[in-house]
Amino acid sequence: MPPRKPFSKDIILLNNVEAVVNEIVQKLRQDVLHKLKRLGAIVGISGGIDSSVCLALAAKAFGPNKVLGVMMPEKDSSPDSERLAQKLADKFGVKAIREDITSALSGYRCYKRRDEAVKRIFPEYDPETYKMKIGIKKTGLYSNLPSVFHLIIIDKDGKQQEKLLPAKEYLQIVAASNFKQRSRMSILYYHAETLYYAVIGTPNKHEHEQGFFVKYGDGVADLMPIGNLLKTQVYQLAEYLCIPREIIEKTPTTDTYSAEQTQEEFFFQLPFDLMDRYWYGFENGYSPKEVAKVMDETEERVKALFNNFERKIRTTEYLRMMPIRDYYGI
Repeated sequence: MPPRKPFSKDIILLNNVEAVVNEIVQKLRQDVLHKLKRLGAIVGISGGIDSSVCLALAAKAFGPNKVLGVMMPEKDSSPDSERLAQKLADKFGVKAIREDITSALSGYRCYKRRDEAVKRIFPEYDPETYKMKIGIKKTGLYSNLPSVFHLIIIDKDGKQQEKLLPAKEYLQIVAASNFKQRSRMSILYYHAETLYYAVIGTPNKHEHEQGFFVKYGDGVADLMPIGNLLKTQVYQLAEYLCIPREIIEKTPTTDTYSAEQTQEEFFFQLPFDLMDRYWYGFENGYSPKEVAKVMDETEERVKALFNNFERKIRTTEYLRMMPIRDYYGI
């Protein structure tokens, strides 16, 4: 085996983006047309970088006439999400349809269940006059302790209140919110089945490995073409594929809660350009000392980051498990 490369900040960069794109496109064609024996691809588009790259790859693999983009807003969605998704579809000549899932979520009592939990923490909360979100404090990132979530409500004047979120309310808010991702996946499979298409999943490597997805929601698909790519690498593909500049420059958000919230704030706790490099070092067996020297960080803090990664992998393993069925067999 060739000697391992010394750790560097550039070690995560794809050297030949065109070759990577061509390899993914060829595999998409092989998997969809021959392995799955489907006629084209469905992609849920949200105006985010991951779904945008997946749509562009699918259009390149099958041609725009064999790809359907599905926009699935609901009442908490940012208007920018739908606008950017349509801009993306127009750019690549892909038909995009709109499926508003607000009524379905109301039928599941998604909003009511969520708001019940919020009101137990903030009795004055009214979804008509307040916005809400939950997040993790960055201060705990290097503490070697489990993450602590906070609930934030914001009134019409922009006044913000914040309290620690107890486990019971946290679980209820997340469980209710997860109706959104599961409803969207049901919509995608409906359209996939009517057209005899495959569903393209949009999670990147961090989302899959660290568990930032909903089981049987956005964690389900027939193929996940960027599932082994770090976020920095996804952006490299976006540049090569000429994704609209407004999408590339947009800060990644969850677009789940009524108050705007970045993915960093809600889950990852680090900006992607740093997290990618620390994750690469962690995943590829570089010592905290090697990584700390390059990243101009202390060895103790890098050790804490690596412990944080290990904890997320361990505590979210359930999400990546297939159903257990080895109880009896002949």
